[in-house]
Amino acid sequence: MTTAEPLGPDSLTWRIFGDWRGLLIALWAGSMQNMHPELGAGVEQHSKFFDERWQRLYRSLYPIGGVIYDGPRAQRTAVQVRGYHDTIKGVDSRGRRYHALNPDTFYWAHATFFVSTLLIAEHFMGGLTEAQRRKLFDEHVQWYRLYGMSMRPVPKTWEDFQRYWHHMCTEVLEDNKATRDVLDISRIAKPPVLRLLPDTLWKLLRVPIAKGFVWLTVGMYDQPVRDLLGYRWSSRDARLHRLVGRAINAAFTLVPFERRYHPRARAGWRRAFGKDSADAPLVETPARNLPPVHERDWPTHYSPAV
Repeated sequence: MTTAEPLGPDSLTWRIFGDWRGLLIALWAGSMQNMHPELGAGVEQHSKFFDERWQRLYRSLYPIGGVIYDGPRAQRTAVQVRGYHDTIKGVDSRGRRYHALNPDTFYWAHATFFVSTLLIAEHFMGGLTEAQRRKLFDEHVQWYRLYGMSMRPVPKTWEDFQRYWHHMCTEVLEDNKATRDVLDISRIAKPPVLRLLPDTLWKLLRVPIAKGFVWLTVGMYDQPVRDLLGYRWSSRDARLHRLVGRAINAAFTLVPFERRYHPRARAGWRRAFGKDSADAPLVETPARNLPPVHERDWPTHYSPAV
């Protein structure tokens, strides 16, 4: 495989992607990915994500973030991530064949990560200039090369990407079971950060919190996606959404720089700042996030020996 140049701490992507505010768009990313016909079919037929939502989400952040923050080891991480998709293939309910490593399908997942970066910055970090959007576009191409996948589906320019994104939202994405399952968090388990909260109190809070997260997600959809899924969005919703985003951004100014980042991203920053050695072991997910014991040797799982 040709060696690709990893992103570094001078990139905007480093500044944005691994920030904990990215968790606020988890529903958006999951639903947008699953609306792709092939990707949604793969999730429906191969994934047990919905049996362990929090564990799967938290452990996935390590290798996905590592493709950005692992420095000279980022390409090796990218190849590992690509490998988790080797066996995800089949025929969907409409008789259409799919494979997770179909270049168009794999790139769509990456495109949602790129747009996630835009949305985190636009909604929860004070916004972006047009020059910054273009820089992030260029960086997402550099980032994607690390996977060693065909570059054929990748738009050549920022303008081409905007046309690609509009086409996907209006002509390709589907309202399917995998998408609706992602958006249904009415019975989601208590998140690890609230582990000390009494279960009875969580059951009371779960429904309004779930509604709030879905509302936050709907505010980040393109209008064609809202239309596809049947959501309404008013000017009042838009104003309130902007206020919430500004409040979150203001609150994060009080958080120390390193603590704003996921552990894999934080480790990358520490190596970049010279606080840790360049060859320090990569930070892996803690054992509490690992798949069920009987699934840990499955080729589709990131399951480090921790």
